[in-house]
Amino acid sequence: MKFVTFKSGSDERLGILDDKKGVLDVAKANSKLPNDMLSFIAAGDSALAEAKKLAETADGWQPLSSVKLLAPIPHYKKNVFCVGRNYKLHIEEGARARGVPATFPPVPEFFSKPPTTVIGHGDDILWNSQVTQQLDYEIELGIVIGKKCTNVSEKDALGAVFGYTIGNDVSARELQKNHGQWFKGKSLDTSCPIGPCIVTKDEFGPVSGHQLVLKVNGEVRQDSNTSDMLFNCDQIVSSLSAGLTLEPGDTIITGTPSGVALGMTPQAWLKDGDTVELSITGIGTLTNKVKKVA
Repeated sequence: MKFVTFKSGSDERLGILDDKKGVLDVAKANSKLPNDMLSFIAAGDSALAEAKKLAETADGWQPLSSVKLLAPIPHYKKNVFCVGRNYKLHIEEGARARGVPATFPPVPEFFSKPPTTVIGHGDDILWNSQVTQQLDYEIELGIVIGKKCTNVSEKDALGAVFGYTIGNDVSARELQKNHGQWFKGKSLDTSCPIGPCIVTKDEFGPVSGHQLVLKVNGEVRQDSNTSDMLFNCDQIVSSLSAGLTLEPGDTIITGTPSGVALGMTPQAWLKDGDTVELSITGIGTLTNKVKKVA
């Protein structure tokens, strides 16, 4: 199943997304179910089972074109977790661009993006040219946690997952370099588009083998597969949860493949008016435009 958050008037509503039927307002179809994504995920398997019944029997579907999609989780309670350097060819292209030898991390490298970075499908990536001249894109698979957990083993990691989404780890490359770490360059406002939906783990199936494609103005820049991950999702969830409590709705974007602007010759940074489309098989397409604000 696919779930979205959409705008109805001034209200934010939880919806079921069906590629043929459109969007179903969950709480209108069943007033006993939560009306926001975080509460719905936290409600667990019973809420998901009821939603599956609605998807099969309920009326009242709206055309997708008639609603405004928001980020699936519009208001995160904490930062979005991120994994750096998790595709081999991306590690190699980044090393070449920086003139250093390619080294592969022995464990997942984590950082985070604050809630102020998160925007949804169709929202603008705001570019302040006085802050960065090297605005880059990164398509990433996002893991959405379904249960509170700590110290999860790799074999039990999938049991803690609710589903998957698409993230764009928009990055200001010179800020990464100048500040000597990733956080500042990864944390500018609107630099984490997420969406368009969350697909449940049962529908998404095995994580390995899903294609990731990113286009800028229709030109393919990144074209890879989740099978190229250095660390798989089980390893990532297990490693991150070691001594660190994960909660329902926590989202982990899992690294990007090769093809970023940093690794191109010449380096084709994002600019005003660019349209960025990110597609992952089994999820859908997340689209945003770049808008220069200064």
